[in-house]
Amino acid sequence: MNPMESSGHSEQPPKDQSPSTQRPAETQVIADTRLWLERAVIGLNLCPFARAEYVRNRIAFRVTQATTPEALLSELETALRELMAIEPSKIETTLIIHPWVLQDFLDYNEFLGEADALLVRMELVGVVQLASFHPRYQFAGEDPDDMSHFTNRSPFPMLQLLREASVERAVSSGENAATIVARNLKTVRSLGPEGWRRLGLPTPPAGH
Repeated sequence: MNPMESSGHSEQPPKDQSPSTQRPAETQVIADTRLWLERAVIGLNLCPFARAEYVRNRIAFRVTQATTPEALLSELETALRELMAIEPSKIETTLIIHPWVLQDFLDYNEFLGEADALLVRMELVGVVQLASFHPRYQFAGEDPDDMSHFTNRSPFPMLQLLREASVERAVSSGENAATIVARNLKTVRSLGPEGWRRLGLPTPPAGH
């Protein structure tokens, strides 16, 4: 299985950082994300629609070197335009992986409001929806140690661009969203912390 790999527009790293020693290579970022998809998202059936698109090579992996929210927002706009310009039969969904910015979950969560505002400005509300994943993802109102957070925990901070029409077709032909959420909660809570560790997923880099 070889999902399409797409690099974002790169920024030069700060001069006091060495990409080879302080940042995992882009290929490693994609490899870690693939492993998470295969063992958690697909392996645990957290998203029943993911397997088909993964096997069909219709997931674009876009690793961005953005180091500021502003740069990431610009990258998001570019990715949205590119997704809209290509047929779903070629690319169904895009994962924007941004390891170097918004490592703090509260900052990430605040950025989601800016991302939604961008959809409004681009007139893509109802056309594209954003799904959010983060190494420190936490649902409001849940105990910090509750396993429910792991349904949206990923090796790196990332945003998923989903075509609304495709989501609606998938839901109409299968389980509804509420059923999927309930099943996912049961799955991860039954697994527990030790079961999750046994999946052998990558550990987020220091600072995430």
